[in-house]
Amino acid sequence: MKVGIPIEIKNNENRVGMTPSGVFELTKRNHTVYVQKKAGFGSGFLDKDYIEAGAILLDTIEEVYATAEMVVKVKEPIEQEYDLIKPHHVVFTYFHFASSEPLTKAMIKSGAVCIAYETVEDADGSLPLLVPMSEVAGRMSIQQGAKYLEKPIKGRGILLGGVPGVPPAKVLILGAGVVGLQAAKMAAGLGAIVIIMDVNMKQLRYVSDIMPKNVITEFSSEYNIRKHIRDSDLIIGGVLLKGAKAPKLITKDMLKDMRPGTVIVDVAVDQGGCFETTRPTTHQDPTYIIDDVVHYCVANMPGAVPYTSTVALTNVTLPYIIKLANDGWEKACENSEPLAKGLNIVKGEIIYKEIE
Repeated sequence: MKVGIPIEIKNNENRVGMTPSGVFELTKRNHTVYVQKKAGFGSGFLDKDYIEAGAILLDTIEEVYATAEMVVKVKEPIEQEYDLIKPHHVVFTYFHFASSEPLTKAMIKSGAVCIAYETVEDADGSLPLLVPMSEVAGRMSIQQGAKYLEKPIKGRGILLGGVPGVPPAKVLILGAGVVGLQAAKMAAGLGAIVIIMDVNMKQLRYVSDIMPKNVITEFSSEYNIRKHIRDSDLIIGGVLLKGAKAPKLITKDMLKDMRPGTVIVDVAVDQGGCFETTRPTTHQDPTYIIDDVVHYCVANMPGAVPYTSTVALTNVTLPYIIKLANDGWEKACENSEPLAKGLNIVKGEIIYKEIE
């Protein structure tokens, strides 16, 4: 199969769809991999690394799409790419269709086969291609939140872990999934007081068993959320509904109950966000302020640490890419239930009903 790896052209997206190691695994199986020149530069991979792995370099994104049968990306296609995607293409990437009607309509119109990383699902309900980026984003949410709590950036002027004689910050985490666990681990390690909330009591029991004593679990309800936002310094939104829009757990009217300089980080922004006031931002312009509350809603957080993110992503996507390349998308999806659940749009038809 002819596999194409274009440069990611979303704002400040430095990741690339595949490492040279991944390219090598495909070429040794007699597949042809076309990589756009400089596609890996942002992640620390040089053109010569891809050439040594067996890739063929192409000058432009148009050439990559025109040559490839399967396009492997990191982020969803943006408007400039819509017309490059044709009926013969299989596109394998993070799509997040539920949060973008224009993208959904464009991919329906393209006639392509769209397989979404974020809905590939194992038998136990886990999302193996979402996990590594959720791990990165969860950890980054605390790193970024701590920075934006600083006064020069309009935060409360709070050091997350405090110092002797001064209490630490309070961090409220909504969702005890992968994002929430990683955020709690980072915040607890820095010495913050952490409240982590979820509606899944089994998961809360697990969190209670594995986390240190400065991580407190509580059942998630509107009443409990309203109670805690009054004195939280940093609030992390990490709630995911598979393939669907995230629930709005913090509404605009709740902002008035927060102290000025409170920072809220919405990791669920790719799925529409779990704060009513969320709107996607970029690494170039990451924050905005509403009612004196600092909002950090970068839609591709892991793009800020592209080497780590690209290697972590290729580690989990490559087995599926090899199946698709070896067998073609139809046979591969017939033989792999997890991969079949990744089918979102096929030849103009929505397959994954949650995105409608």
